[in-house]
Amino acid sequence: MQSATDERILELTSAWVDAELHADTDALRAMLHDDFVGVGPLGFMLPKPAWIGRHHSGDLEYQSLSLSETSVRHFGDTAIVIAAQHQQATYQGRPVPGEQFRITLVIVGDGEPRIAGLQLSPMAPPPS
Repeated sequence: MQSATDERILELTSAWVDAELHADTDALRAMLHDDFVGVGPLGFMLPKPAWIGRHHSGDLEYQSLSLSETSVRHFGDTAIVIAAQHQQATYQGRPVPGEQFRITLVIVGDGEPRIAGLQLSPMAPPPS
């Protein structure tokens, strides 16, 4: 059974997926912490304005976006969410390479949680 805190974190995570999928820059602006940094699958870093700017410019378009295998761990007023991200997207009209990533979201705040960071990593089988 999930705690109320887990439910709030998962609601935020779900709202983030919806905002990304629909390029809802107002919602993203509200749910991302002012010091947010996103780390893309190739290691590039985007602060909040640049992360939101991908949508504002229309460069990034998702055809589909979802999470699975979601887990939540708590460390004081910080939660770490790890999930599998499944997507089909284009950037500047070209297909985004990779359809499945491991995503880690760092969520801070007790009362009104915000996403402070995320990192995407390509998924591959473990080394043998």
